[in-house]
Amino acid sequence: MAGILRSSVNARAALKPAAAIEVVVQGPGVRLLAADSPLSEAITQVQDLGVEIFACGNSMRSIGLDAEVLTVGIGTVSAAVAHLAERQWEGWAYVRP
Repeated sequence: MAGILRSSVNARAALKPAAAIEVVVQGPGVRLLAADSPLSEAITQVQDLGVEIFACGNSMRSIGLDAEVLTVGIGTVSAAVAHLAERQWEGWAYVRP
């Protein structure tokens, strides 16, 4: 997750300010999006750069994680795979670190 956050910061620095950047987290990694995560401060710093971060609802359900415990500003998508497919159909680029 730390690498993903670093890549997001690098993308923000290299791309036009208006370029939208989203990070979609699925699987067990959604635990790292909780407010009590050791990465919550780094997550907030990336969000302050305008990077949106989303947790997969399916992954959250499978590990018993409620949206209320996520770091402030983290959004959710019902299914990461569907969200990523829709974004690609809209012309977004998909980058997997």
